[in-house]
Amino acid sequence: MESNPSITVEEWEEQFGRSVRRLRQTTQLTQVELAARANVSLSALKNLERGRGSSLSSVVRVARALGRAEWLDSFAPVQSEFSPLAMLANRVTAARPRRVRHPVPPS
Repeated sequence: MESNPSITVEEWEEQFGRSVRRLRQTTQLTQVELAARANVSLSALKNLERGRGSSLSSVVRVARALGRAEWLDSFAPVQSEFSPLAMLANRVTAARPRRVRHPVPPS
């Protein structure tokens, strides 16, 4: 699949669907067999292959069933080096001089 940010969502869906169909046929799976392996409905798989919209869940299940988890890698969230909890644990509190209140003698 090409990586072209100027193509439409529909074009992406069609490209992805063609890739799924091509790989399914290469591995000699029927749509029924792949749908069963992926645990998606046959109609969901057919829609995916036709590029007619699909849920992300169906895309993930089908990609995994075809052994193509790498297709999903770009969707994975970026692991952040920032940890608010670690920041709190490592925070050095500034030593502020405490104000001491002296009792005021009665007048």
